[in-house]
Amino acid sequence: MTFDITPIVEAVAAVLCAVVTCVLVPYIKSKTTAEQQKEINAWVKIAVAAAEQIYVGSGRGEEKKAYVLEWLRAHGVTVDDEKLDAMIEAAVYELSQGLIPLEGVVVGEEKSNE
Repeated sequence: MTFDITPIVEAVAAVLCAVVTCVLVPYIKSKTTAEQQKEINAWVKIAVAAAEQIYVGSGRGEEKKAYVLEWLRAHGVTVDDEKLDAMIEAAVYELSQGLIPLEGVVVGEEKSNE
C-alpha cells in the first residue's frame, strides 16, 4: 500500500504562503516605514537647525520655514504637508527646549560676535 503525501505537501505550502503573505510581509513593511520615519525626522531636525543658524533673529519664521521646506524637497523628502508641518513644529520645539544638542545654535536670542 502506497501513501500519496502530495495533498499534504500542497496544504503545508499553501499555509506557509498564507503566513508569509499575512504576517511576514506586513511586518517587513512596518519596519521599513519606521526606519524611513526616523530618517525623515532626522532630516527635518537638520533642516530646522540649519535654518536657525542662517536666519538669525526673531520674526523670521516664514523665511525659516520656507528654507526648511525647500531643503527637504531638494533632499527628496516627500511627506504630505500636514505631517511635515507637524514634524517641523516638533523639531523647532525640541531645538528651542535644548532637546536637540547642536553646538553653536542659539534659539530666540541674537548671536554675539565675541
